[in-house]
Amino acid sequence: MISAHYDIVIIGGGPVGMALSLALQDTGISSLLLEARGLPEKDEDPRPLALSYGSHLILHRLGVWNGLAKKTPITTIHISNRGSLGQTILTPQDAGVPTLGFVVNYHDLFRSMHQRLTTSTSGYIAGAIVTGLDTAENSGTVYFNYQNEEQKVTAKLIVLADGGKLAQQLPDVAYQSHDYHQFAVVGNVKAEKKQSGVAYERFTADGPVALLPNEEDFALVWTVSPEAVHEITALNEAEFLLRLHRHFGDRLGKFMHAGKRSAFPLTLKYAMNVTAQRVALIGNAAQTLHPVAGQGFNLGLRDAYELAQEAIATQNTLRGIGAPAMLSNYRQKRQIDSGGGRLFTDSLIKLFSNDNPLLKHACGIGLITLNCTPPLKRFVARRMIFGARG
Repeated sequence: MISAHYDIVIIGGGPVGMALSLALQDTGISSLLLEARGLPEKDEDPRPLALSYGSHLILHRLGVWNGLAKKTPITTIHISNRGSLGQTILTPQDAGVPTLGFVVNYHDLFRSMHQRLTTSTSGYIAGAIVTGLDTAENSGTVYFNYQNEEQKVTAKLIVLADGGKLAQQLPDVAYQSHDYHQFAVVGNVKAEKKQSGVAYERFTADGPVALLPNEEDFALVWTVSPEAVHEITALNEAEFLLRLHRHFGDRLGKFMHAGKRSAFPLTLKYAMNVTAQRVALIGNAAQTLHPVAGQGFNLGLRDAYELAQEAIATQNTLRGIGAPAMLSNYRQKRQIDSGGGRLFTDSLIKLFSNDNPLLKHACGIGLITLNCTPPLKRFVARRMIFGARG
């Protein structure tokens, strides 16, 4: 049964929105999660997710981790630049952690979180299409259509965890965006040489190509130009594997098999202000990053977890949930992490995605320097794993 008022209403039932809802369980904070879609019955999303060790800790605390059917540890990250001699190899010892991270399937994570959420006491409605928002000094109102009926609820705080469309209704939220003029082709591939736990990030003039360990095989994230994306996705399996081998190199031998492939455009988009009156933005509503170095989802998960901690800390104080002081604290705490992640990924693309010989040589020297400087490796690795605070 839907109540008329909640402490927090979350809009967007992807993994980031569900993470926030799960983090608020058993805290005394009433919450409602509104999701427009239902649970896909089949594995419709082949995207791999590279979870940092820090994200693994969050998902473990939320009771989600043990429900994942398949999770492949990342024990080594091999970073190279095509046409340059430089390379860097990161290991758990470099960062002082048991493992650098894990690779999971997006749909598998979605299903595990959905199962956890629907067996909890948290409010959750699938098939609820939000049509509008209103905010006032002391509360916000969410209007939505559910089972062909128009309904509304009020809340002390409205959290947008969708793709950012609803935030456009808010006068205090503005976005900056940059089109990378690149597409990511994703899927699963098998290689001639079997390895376990090694992730590859190889930079090329067209953009990075990442091979993430998926048991003994690999999850592929291949950055291509808009001119090439239709050609590459239309190739038959044999031609696709040959093209990938020429692009990636011979480090893994020939590629033997490719599963279902899909492609999506790559852009940088971020909110100039992740809070407004009685509103907070998390996940893709706050920022969408290039998939290089796998920072986007990990950053969104930290958004959700830290917002939950801020709400828990303020629920019994005078400033209260959703008050300007609480939102200011959240915004300041996330500013360094989100800004650092954005700068890190954007700089990698701009520095490495080029065919300038001098810049390519400089990037190669940078990789060699990083590989030979343990304190620098630890600094970089821990910020990739835990965010700006390291």
